[in-house]
Amino acid sequence: MSLYLDNAATSYPKPDQVYDAVNHVLRHVGVSPGRGGYRRGMEATRIVFEAREAAAALFGVRDSSRIVFTHSATEALNLAVLGMAKPGDHFISTTAEHNSLARPLHLAARRGAEVTWIQADRSGFVTPQQVAAAIRPTTRLVALAHCSNVTGAIQPIGEVAAVARQTGALLLVDAAQSAGVIPIDAPALGIDLLAAPGHKGLLGPQGTGVLYLADGVEFEPLLVGGTGGFSSGAEQPDTMPERYESGTHNLPGIAGLKAGIDFVSQVGVEQIGAKEARLVSRLMAGLTEMPGVTCYGPPMGMPRGSLVCFTVAGIDPQTIGFRLDQEHDICVRVGLHCAPEAHRTVGSYPGGAVRVSPGFFTTDDEIELFLEAVSEIIGTR
Repeated sequence: MSLYLDNAATSYPKPDQVYDAVNHVLRHVGVSPGRGGYRRGMEATRIVFEAREAAAALFGVRDSSRIVFTHSATEALNLAVLGMAKPGDHFISTTAEHNSLARPLHLAARRGAEVTWIQADRSGFVTPQQVAAAIRPTTRLVALAHCSNVTGAIQPIGEVAAVARQTGALLLVDAAQSAGVIPIDAPALGIDLLAAPGHKGLLGPQGTGVLYLADGVEFEPLLVGGTGGFSSGAEQPDTMPERYESGTHNLPGIAGLKAGIDFVSQVGVEQIGAKEARLVSRLMAGLTEMPGVTCYGPPMGMPRGSLVCFTVAGIDPQTIGFRLDQEHDICVRVGLHCAPEAHRTVGSYPGGAVRVSPGFFTTDDEIELFLEAVSEIIGTR
């Protein structure tokens, strides 16, 4: 079995109950929720409802109807940005963003909105003061990642929310690298829209995601069609969450997502984050001792997400990733990580970097094996 250190892309392995939940739905439920009044149809509907309740509880949301299921954080971000964008609107984001947020914003700009890109610093941070300086009377949305997938920088979301609220702008948070690892009470933090994937820190399957909408937040859906109920009208229903959930749900994925969220809740987000932070600290300490290695993001001793991006002078990141895989059976991510502006910001563009990201099931011994492998590669060049 290879050593998997690419949890920032997709967490692996999953808890056993995730596999069991997916298998149960495929083998023993097998129908679509909301489409039938027979017992199996009702069971499918119950599974979706309980998953929605679990996601709401994890993010401090009292009304679970404000949780919309999507197939990814990317879909959730597109739904929020493009559903909200109108010609003349002003949006604010940063140079630290993943393409899942940056590209919808660029598309919104082509459709008549205007986007201001705040320059992050070399560690990947932006400040509330920068956001305040960029806000205009026409600013409708401030959109940024909670935690960078390149630097691991954790943005001051609560302070940014307070700045946005003073002028009536909404705050959209991309929680792809933080959900399930960093505690998030969305209402308490002042988050109006929260996008999260199911397949990363929530430990669910691929093809799942959520979008939280605060009370009173609404916009045009990107997709309309069958919602199970409200079948008599020609228009998309206004009720939540049906307004944004057209088509057949990914019931096996949602069942697996609930199982993942249940595991995260039982273990505790703080405990998961603390373990991963300890592994990342060891990674940073080991890598920074090696000759020619540059680690990007917050310096040692500062909080960061569960990842480290690094380069080695004189060795292409692709070579390091290839040799880790072929010679040591270790899986890492190399390149630009779908975030080219973030790499430009920290100085690792165009070659990108090697990203190593442990997960909750990673062990201390595995971190040591990784460090030994990198040391060997650097030594042999």
